[in-house]
Amino acid sequence: MNNDKVIYLDNNATTRVAPEVAEEMRPFFTELYGNPSSMHFFGGGVQKHLDSARRKVAELLGASAEEIIFTSCGTESDSTAIWSALRAYPDKKHIVTTKVEHPGVLNVCKFLEAQGYRVTSLPVDGEGRLNLEDLKIAITPDTALVSIMWANNETGVVFPVEEAARISHAKGALFHTDAVQAVGKIPINLKDTKIDMLSLSGHKLHAPKGIGVLYVKKGARFSPFMLGGHQERGRRAGTENVPYIIGLGKAAELALKNMEKENAYVKALRDRLQEGLVKAVRNVRVNGGGAERLPNTTNISFEYIEGESILIMLSEKGICASSGSACTSGSLEPSHVMLSMGVPQTYAHGSIRFSFSVYNTEEEVDAVIRELPAIIDRLRAISPFADGKPLFGMEACAPHKH
Repeated sequence: MNNDKVIYLDNNATTRVAPEVAEEMRPFFTELYGNPSSMHFFGGGVQKHLDSARRKVAELLGASAEEIIFTSCGTESDSTAIWSALRAYPDKKHIVTTKVEHPGVLNVCKFLEAQGYRVTSLPVDGEGRLNLEDLKIAITPDTALVSIMWANNETGVVFPVEEAARISHAKGALFHTDAVQAVGKIPINLKDTKIDMLSLSGHKLHAPKGIGVLYVKKGARFSPFMLGGHQERGRRAGTENVPYIIGLGKAAELALKNMEKENAYVKALRDRLQEGLVKAVRNVRVNGGGAERLPNTTNISFEYIEGESILIMLSEKGICASSGSACTSGSLEPSHVMLSMGVPQTYAHGSIRFSFSVYNTEEEVDAVIRELPAIIDRLRAISPFADGKPLFGMEACAPHKH
């Protein structure tokens, strides 16, 4: 399909590289290609650009440059944070996380459980919110790490991680947050928090795929995951991916400069789509609509339809969305996030995530509002559970306040 006709509403999976980012990166492929670890002037010149990019990322996070470690992606950052915490406290065998984390955290925790660690996964309520009283109860003297995402990738629900970090520190545990979805979308100022480690991924904020960051608070116990050379102050070995680091630095600079304006813009698009679909389609629910959410994300369930079927038919119209995390696509099982929220299975199977960026338009939103109701009607017409009447006496859910 011609890319000019693509309506891309899957920005929580990945984002378009900003033109300014691509242009900033270009010289580092063909002109400024030196190794920053080299002793000669050519490598040293590249090192100065790398240092500048590190400062830009630190500024976006409200951190200092020496607290920034460049990695390959958010998943590497998550794994590094978890393993580092366990090495820092070798006598502690307990981890606290949530039931709605990204697989980058959940699957590491599942592996560790098989190795004899104890993992407590905190529940969420029907809106996807976390109860910090559960966290206070869960942390024990044996807890090495608490890892709680800043914002959920499927619903956009924002967690109170700053308070969670304070609670964790007061009880003697390290605190990590997977902030892959949050960075660049909501203001973050780490110097005013007790957060020990934070993960981010460049391709979620208009930098390229293949570059991430692990923030490690100055003074926090840390053990490197990648061993070898001296790069990243000995905390992450391997020759630096200079062009991509430069790109991430530029993306961080743009995000900090434009965040307030872009947030207002994408939230208006999100609300326009959400309200239009709730009005046009019966038996729908907005998952997490009553909670604080990222401005760019809405997750809508359509009863008695498989989300994959909706996505296929949307794709035929040139519309790209998601049924949840891109890392779990291909599974016909309901999202673990939806099930953890107590979304009924009749709805959970039909959950679609729409996530926006500044490159989307009102015209694209209106096109989805025109096309999707007919798709839902067509799928329900062949569903054995729906006959065109209210299902089991249930009327269409009213839109949640947001």
